Amino acid sequence: MLAPFVRGALVLAVMWQPAFAQSADDTLLPYAVNIHQTPMQSWGPGSGIYLGKGLFITAAHVAGRTWLTRPKIAIEGFEYPTHVVKEGSLEGTDLTLLAVEETLLPVRLRLRRNAICTEPPRPGQEVVTIVPGSAVRSHILAPDRLPEGTRNRFSTVIADVARTGNSGSGVFDVKRKCLLGIMSRKISQSQTRPETGKSETRDIAKYFVPAAEIVAFLPADIRL
Repeated sequence: MLAPFVRGALVLAVMWQPAFAQSADDTLLPYAVNIHQTPMQSWGPGSGIYLGKGLFITAAHVAGRTWLTRPKIAIEGFEYPTHVVKEGSLEGTDLTLLAVEETLLPVRLRLRRNAICTEPPRPGQEVVTIVPGSAVRSHILAPDRLPEGTRNRFSTVIADVARTGNSGSGVFDVKRKCLLGIMSRKISQSQTRPETGKSETRDIAKYFVPAAEIVAFLPADIRL
């Protein structure tokens, strides 16, 4: 009679573990917000991550040229006006730091502080990408998995291109729950099929701006 019980216990353990992992990842969801340009961009809302003290970080190309786009933070259907603390660029540092008057934000958000990772990402490290309402796990790829021309500049990348968050979403360390980076762009590779001679492009990874660059980007007078 012992064997069936043991088998049943193992099945329950296997079923419970993913649910527990997903629940743990969901604790990061409140940090994720949408970014709305003015007027709203035709391709839909971008993503951003709350750092604390009314500050939000996103990819520079998501916010766009802020003097023109006048980006807003959107949380659960409400839009909050922003002022730009620092603006980067797609070809430079793909980050923009926005601020909202802290007293306007929901209390549950005002009380939060987002830890930025202090250790660099390493190949094989398990991560979770966070956008409003969705947490998807992935892992860090080794730079040698990338085309030679992109390895030096875009060395911090994750797998699972199709399922994970797009530009402006947060990449978090699964174990430490700290912000490992902000998603920037896809990396693609063109190949020619020998049997047809036709060229096709496939997405092979997603590059994220790493935590060290986020820290360097933040103005010196900001202490989270």
